[in-house]
Amino acid sequence: MDLVDLVPAPRAVEGPHRCGFALDEGTALCAGPGTESTARVLRATLGAALGLPLPPVREPGGGNALELRLDGTLGPEAYRLTVAPTHGVEIVGGDPAGVFWGVQTLRQLLGPDAFRSARLPRGATRGVPALVVTDAPRFRWRGVLLDVARHFMPKGDVLRYVDLLAAHKLNVLHLHLTDDQGWRVEIERHPRLTEVGAWRPRSKWGHRDSPYWNETPHGGYYTHDDIREIVAYAAERHITVVPEIDVPGHSQAAIAAYPELGNTDVVDTSALGVWDDWGVSPHVLAPTEHVLRFYEGVFEEVLGLFPSAFVHVGGDECPKDQWRKSPAAQARIAELGVDGEDGLQSWFVRHFDRWLAARGRRLIGWDEILEGGLAEGAAVSSWRGHAGGIAAAEAGHDVVMCPSPDVYLDHRQAPGEDEPMPIGHVRTLEDVYRYEPVPPGLSEAAAAHVLGAQANVWTEVMQDRGRVDYQVFPRLAAFAEVAWSALPAPADRDFAGFERRMAAHYARLDALGVDYRPPSGPRPWQRRPGVPGRPAEDSPTNV
Repeated sequence: MDLVDLVPAPRAVEGPHRCGFALDEGTALCAGPGTESTARVLRATLGAALGLPLPPVREPGGGNALELRLDGTLGPEAYRLTVAPTHGVEIVGGDPAGVFWGVQTLRQLLGPDAFRSARLPRGATRGVPALVVTDAPRFRWRGVLLDVARHFMPKGDVLRYVDLLAAHKLNVLHLHLTDDQGWRVEIERHPRLTEVGAWRPRSKWGHRDSPYWNETPHGGYYTHDDIREIVAYAAERHITVVPEIDVPGHSQAAIAAYPELGNTDVVDTSALGVWDDWGVSPHVLAPTEHVLRFYEGVFEEVLGLFPSAFVHVGGDECPKDQWRKSPAAQARIAELGVDGEDGLQSWFVRHFDRWLAARGRRLIGWDEILEGGLAEGAAVSSWRGHAGGIAAAEAGHDVVMCPSPDVYLDHRQAPGEDEPMPIGHVRTLEDVYRYEPVPPGLSEAAAAHVLGAQANVWTEVMQDRGRVDYQVFPRLAAFAEVAWSALPAPADRDFAGFERRMAAHYARLDALGVDYRPPSGPRPWQRRPGVPGRPAEDSPTNV
């Protein structure tokens, strides 16, 4: 077997050797202290795919065992996987996450059938070559944003995406829960946020310039128990779920539910509905104490559901026209002594930065939070290129690099006319593979503030799971290698070698039921003939 088939590429591999180890019905599972959750996931996935019971034992013996254990001499999320013909398989992790990532490598070594939900009648391959894999991640934040606000993704599909992230050693799921087009998380003290805000009467079909509409009402939301289930499921797979609640822009759905949240002195918000179009709505939150108290209540419930250290507050694309026209907003600017409307936006962000910090959490927001002054202690999601991230990192703030169009997976994958609803720039598999999260010239101290990288999946033109699959894969595999592996400079990366490894990885994606874009182009059912997108070649930001 060619071990370069592993995706993402590991740090080091010794072997493989001709002899190896074959798991069978007698193979026992020895889970040391701290590895119990990984053992549960392993039995539920690998055990089911291979048709093996993997009975538990306290101590490995007889050479027919799969052993999981911790070793504090290894670093965070690091692991060492050893396969020996006489001793079985040993996965040692620097922490429980490291053991889990080692198990994902073992699944790949066992072949694509190890990613199925049940054993095939012919039986799946159970043999592993003798080798030693030593591995550790480059970045601690290896994330994917999933936009469930524009098009709701049912809970089962979110859980499926958690599994897909885990299979690629990605460890952050950023859930974009609120926007102009929908509010997707239950807030018990404000029930209209989902009673009204979670539903829109129709949706634009294609890009916002399209003349077509899908007249089917669209909506949905996650209950508290749904969120608890998603968070627990992800945690067992060592994935942190980071919630995003947008303030003060991208708030039309909330204002439709509670009109008093809007700038009522310049617009009749009582007539406002959940937005059925794409783009950036002009309706933003009013800068009032009532709005602050309302969203403090929202965030109190969010903190009770999401234990993540970071909470995302959006802070991006906040049109200022209503504030400029609003006597109440202008009076607020004078009262606070801030620098105009940008200062008012910064005041919003700073308020919740202090509020979250007082509760042991950290605020993260899109790089617009730099406008009017960066909130103290806040981290930045750098999306408008790298400039915001560079400025924030050089100022000593933590940064997640997720620039458009580099890692925006809603952007089209090829220039061909068959691409479904093509959006933005062409970003091929190779483009994503050559992405570098740490900008050249960044000082060593600033580079230490780059927490990692994130691929963003905005769903305006992704109305169902199949469309999301098509846009995300196979490019997410390339992104995973960028975020995990110790790769050389972009120009020196072996893309041809990555393509060879992807030949094996496509079979894994097939086994997982992923409707990815084939290298040869979209399949007939993946196309959307006649539905316009909006390709761009020169815009520096998302379209």
